[in-house]
Amino acid sequence: MATRLADRLPLERIQSEARQVDLGRTLLTLLVGFFWLLGWLAGKLTLGIGFAYAATKVGYAEARAPTKAGPRAGPA
Repeated sequence: MATRLADRLPLERIQSEARQVDLGRTLLTLLVGFFWLLGWLAGKLTLGIGFAYAATKVGYAEARAPTKAGPRAGPA
């Protein structure tokens, strides 16, 4: 009735596939993946810093621009 999980698994096929894994290629893929992730994060960080700089510049210019009613009142 109830069969064990190990009896239902194709262990021979899994072992033959596992023997075919090239350790050097696997390690190289992990190393390249690490540097790819590092570059992706650096790109996102650069984009975020650029956006924050541009938003600050536009916001400052908008706050300093005179209105139709005249210059804005400064801090008291």
